Amino acid sequence: MTATDPNNPQADGRWWAGLGWRRVGTVLLLATLVAAALNPIFVSSFLNLWLRVAAVALVLMLGFTLAGNWQQNMVPRWLAQTLAVALLAPLGAFFVATVAAGWNPAEVVRNEARLTGFVLVAGSGLFLGLVLTLGALVREREAQARTQALRFQLERETLERQALDTQLRLMHAQIEPHFLFNTLANVQALVETGSPRAAPVLQSLIDYLRAAVPRLRESRGTLEAEMALVRAYLQLMELRMPDRLGSAIRLPASLAALHFPPMALLTLVENAVRHGIDPSESGGRIEVGASAKDDGGVCIWVEDSGVGLDETAPAGFGLTNLRERLAAFYGPSARLELGTGADGHGLRAEIHLPAALVQSATAP
Repeated sequence: MTATDPNNPQADGRWWAGLGWRRVGTVLLLATLVAAALNPIFVSSFLNLWLRVAAVALVLMLGFTLAGNWQQNMVPRWLAQTLAVALLAPLGAFFVATVAAGWNPAEVVRNEARLTGFVLVAGSGLFLGLVLTLGALVREREAQARTQALRFQLERETLERQALDTQLRLMHAQIEPHFLFNTLANVQALVETGSPRAAPVLQSLIDYLRAAVPRLRESRGTLEAEMALVRAYLQLMELRMPDRLGSAIRLPASLAALHFPPMALLTLVENAVRHGIDPSESGGRIEVGASAKDDGGVCIWVEDSGVGLDETAPAGFGLTNLRERLAAFYGPSARLELGTGADGHGLRAEIHLPAALVQSATAP
């Protein structure tokens, strides 16, 4: 709650905080209605009666405001405001009656008409003043409750976001050694077999890691950056097995800025190489792409023409981690689906993002 919050004039620190033309106008309007109701009883003019009622009403408003802005801890603020209205209603009415009697308080007491007028004005001011005070205090308490609820909600969302960031960092830390060890194992296989491609592949790996490692620490990238990383990885794998692997990448420009968890798509491509192309005697082809769906969502896929999906094999660490990362990054509505390739061979992995997630996950 800020220092200028209208629901908490006390926070302003000035004695007149809470007074405003809107409140004064409301008080004068109520004074007009009370004067109109009492006018048939009084013998004085309506203007004279209105001035007296308006003066009492303004005194009550001022007392209510001052009591609310009084910085003390002995008496609760609501009690101070209620007592102020209860005391100022008769005192203000008697002062106004005294002024009308020519500054003669004894005349007010001796004259039955003036005494009756004092009682009517004081009683009306006391009744309406307490009713309005109660209403104002209830509205203020409700406003404070709403403000407190909003503050709690903001704190809860902040804690949830911090927990989500921590979860993403933990999953990222799990992916880094998994990916690096698998890639180094591929280079080791070339070295052990004495392949002449070992040296250029190792140099390609060094170049690749020099570009890729900074992205390992990122928690929020784009689909374009992820596709660039996938392209570099596939180029590296094509150097390792030039006669057994081909690849193609398709990314529409309209989806390039889509926020995407770093290394997520690379996990699927790595699985396609390791479990689809490597075990196949004839090798195969890997296609990576993304497309917008008719309902506004997005489908991102990795398809290989390798040996296909082994239904009896347990879910690997990479896919399990990927599903958890997608849920943490986008929410439970994002999903990963595995199926057979378009020609009935190999494996097709698809990441589906609903339209609502696409709109909120597009980078400016």
